[in-house]
Amino acid sequence: MSEIRPGTGGSRYVPYEERTGNESIVYFTRDLSAAGLQKVYEKVSGTITGKVGIKLHTGEKNGPNIIPREWVKELIGKEPELKDAAIIETNTYYEGDRYTTEQHRETLKVNGWTFCPVDIMDEEGTALLPIEGGKWMKEMSVGSHMTGYDSMVTLTHFKGHQMGGFGGSNKNIGIGCADGRIGKKWIHTAEGSDNMWSIDEEELMERIAESTKATVDFFGKHVTYVNVMRNMSVSCDCEGVDAAPVVTPNVGILASTDILAVDQACVDLIYAMTEEEHRDMLERIETRHGHRQLSYMKELGMGNDRYVLIDLDHNEMHICPGYAVEGLKPFVLMKP
Repeated sequence: MSEIRPGTGGSRYVPYEERTGNESIVYFTRDLSAAGLQKVYEKVSGTITGKVGIKLHTGEKNGPNIIPREWVKELIGKEPELKDAAIIETNTYYEGDRYTTEQHRETLKVNGWTFCPVDIMDEEGTALLPIEGGKWMKEMSVGSHMTGYDSMVTLTHFKGHQMGGFGGSNKNIGIGCADGRIGKKWIHTAEGSDNMWSIDEEELMERIAESTKATVDFFGKHVTYVNVMRNMSVSCDCEGVDAAPVVTPNVGILASTDILAVDQACVDLIYAMTEEEHRDMLERIETRHGHRQLSYMKELGMGNDRYVLIDLDHNEMHICPGYAVEGLKPFVLMKP
């Protein structure tokens, strides 16, 4: 179990120098293209074998900010272990364009996710996975089809989120693998409440992380994480065409086999921006207590919040995220 630091609130950013523990590796490229996605994915794909599910937020109808379909299509076409992969999703808890399987499949067609199989994992029921060390839940209800996969590639559009503060790999798995009727209810709704969104702030962050832990423990070493920092609205892709305008600069693509490290690195990159560039995103993260996603993942032993960033564009290793985003200028630099 990782070190627990009582009193670290979800509204407070923890500077790198205050963090303790081991370091993980995070790979980075500024190349926001199909080639850039392939470049970083190949660095973290070593344990992806067997039947592979690609956990992707496919978005509401005509959502403007989702990961480009062409990038995903090219990745699947070029990586041999992905040639028979399926995109995996679950239905939503709220009523909308992905609430039922029939609605969901129509939305997938509208958004162009037609070039490979898309498995709506809760189409035929649910499965229960244990949550080791959870304080709110001891198990999570996921789409039953998930247990038929050997490996999972978590391909995430990193952005803000109306309730979570930010949506990274943790949110993609924690909400996105929980089934639409039971698992998502356990995360969002207090028992006996008529308000489906009655759990919020730090408890919500903790429940999301516990849900994620059930899935990542199920896959063990056969799961990896890729975060695309592009078209970052403060809104989630679940808001579709109603998402807030994008005001945060594009950054690049990050990947790791450590879920905490990759989400933490993305948040650090947001904080490294200028005040004008990150004002809206920081307000969204801090007012929703989004940092609790990170600190609770650490408490659950899900990864490290310290990392070495491997800059694939310049063949450099950066220790500590104290650099400007533009040009990625480090204040501490170590050559490989």
